[in-house]
Amino acid sequence: MFSVTVRDHMMVAHSFTGEVFGPAQRLHGATFVVDVTFRGPELDGDDILVDIGLATRHVHEVVGALSYRNLDDDPAFTGVNTSTEVLARTVADRIADLVRAGELGNAIDRITALTVTLHESHVAWASYECNV
Repeated sequence: MFSVTVRDHMMVAHSFTGEVFGPAQRLHGATFVVDVTFRGPELDGDDILVDIGLATRHVHEVVGALSYRNLDDDPAFTGVNTSTEVLARTVADRIADLVRAGELGNAIDRITALTVTLHESHVAWASYECNV
């Protein structure tokens, strides 16, 4: 299995509901390093899994749509704690939709899965993996 990872980052504001979150129940900011790993068993005729330039551009678009915003105000997250896990799934689902729509070129024929990892810090991160 081949894999290609591209990296970006996002800065968000949000709050959580539930005592388990302690002081994070109040509005606070978070900065995440975002890794998106594309996986597939075969390379194309140019010996690549995915065009890194296209992957980088689309990851930046997806992450950028979430960045510099208060996620509490986003209707897509109404009633949802925007935990690191939830945000990893959100990014993965949006990237997978782009792959399925052919937005990453002919990689639609090769990418079978992707993993999104959001690094909260140098000691904590969460990932979500999905099939494409």
